[in-house]
Amino acid sequence: MQISITFKNIDSSDSLKSHTHEKFDKLDKMLDSPADAHIVLSVEKLRNLVDINLHCDKLKIYAKEESEKNMYAAIDALSDNVKFQ
Repeated sequence: MQISITFKNIDSSDSLKSHTHEKFDKLDKMLDSPADAHIVLSVEKLRNLVDINLHCDKLKIYAKEESEKNMYAAIDALSDNVKFQ
């Protein structure tokens, strides 16, 4: 899976990038063909937001999650949400 990550109103961090790749590489094993994912990590006031646009053959998924705890919780929630769609 080709994953591109964009940081908005938050500093880029290698630990966030590796956590995101770890979560969504597991999803790649469930797909039949190569996929492209664009993930946006952003902070608005006290909310940590994560958006994904996933394109795989005929499958297109857009999902969004937020967490007031931290960015890792938002990434985990989004990963779980996308797996169940």
